[in-house]
Amino acid sequence: MEIFLQQLLAGLTLGSVYCLVALGLTLVYGILHVPNFAHGAFYMAGAFIAFHLVKTYQVDYWLAMAGAAFVVAGMATVAERLVFNPLRGATGLHPMIAAIGVLLFLEAGAQAIWGAEFHRLQTPYAGIIDLGGVVLPSQRLLIILSAFSLVGALHLFLTRTALGLTIIATAQNREGASLVGVNPNVVSMLTFAISGALAAIAATLYAPINLIYPAMGHLVITKAFVIIILGGMGSVPGAILGGLVIGFAESFGGFYLSPDYQDIVAFILLVVILSLRPQGLLKSGGR
Repeated sequence: MEIFLQQLLAGLTLGSVYCLVALGLTLVYGILHVPNFAHGAFYMAGAFIAFHLVKTYQVDYWLAMAGAAFVVAGMATVAERLVFNPLRGATGLHPMIAAIGVLLFLEAGAQAIWGAEFHRLQTPYAGIIDLGGVVLPSQRLLIILSAFSLVGALHLFLTRTALGLTIIATAQNREGASLVGVNPNVVSMLTFAISGALAAIAATLYAPINLIYPAMGHLVITKAFVIIILGGMGSVPGAILGGLVIGFAESFGGFYLSPDYQDIVAFILLVVILSLRPQGLLKSGGR
């Protein structure tokens, strides 16, 4: 039972990080209906910025996280204005190519500044917590609590505030929202800023137990796309559910099968679920 609970907590840790990354991705898709491949680069940039603030300026871990979220939110907003907004009327292929261009540009920039070697972010939460015989590193517990608190805050923002409701309205019907006075450009910028901040926070939370390097966003963004497809493209609850499903599947699959197959589990699960429910877990068949 202790081993099972250990893997359950490990899966919850992974799922929490995946939820934050997938939430930002699905918000952008809901507004622009474009798969933002550059989202993985924003994740990577968040980790490097937090690492730089902590190592170079001895900034507090939480302040480094806030700084990374602020900077990456700005980067994402600039990318929306300079890259994605001018291509809004273009065919689906052009924004995808542009997003890949942003990804490659940010990766090259990170490698030029910090090099191609691996780094690790130091955290003040390096202890071990014993939960009734289940050993859990403090950083993993921090990831779980922080991620779910942030998901809850985002839910309240989207459903209880005027700005959040404009994001939902624009995602449902951009033209209709414009007719009732919503500025779609402001909504797009805000959505990209939130998306970038979520990616940076997820990266900063996960960086102390994972390596930081320029290409670290590749696998994360691939899994994030798996998650939003599983949950239903554009579905916020689906992104949360999909992140947890993939996190648990990887944790238990890696332990009971082999760690070599841990990253493959997500794609096997994608094929199985979509063969049974092509629209995703929380997306209705008519949409």
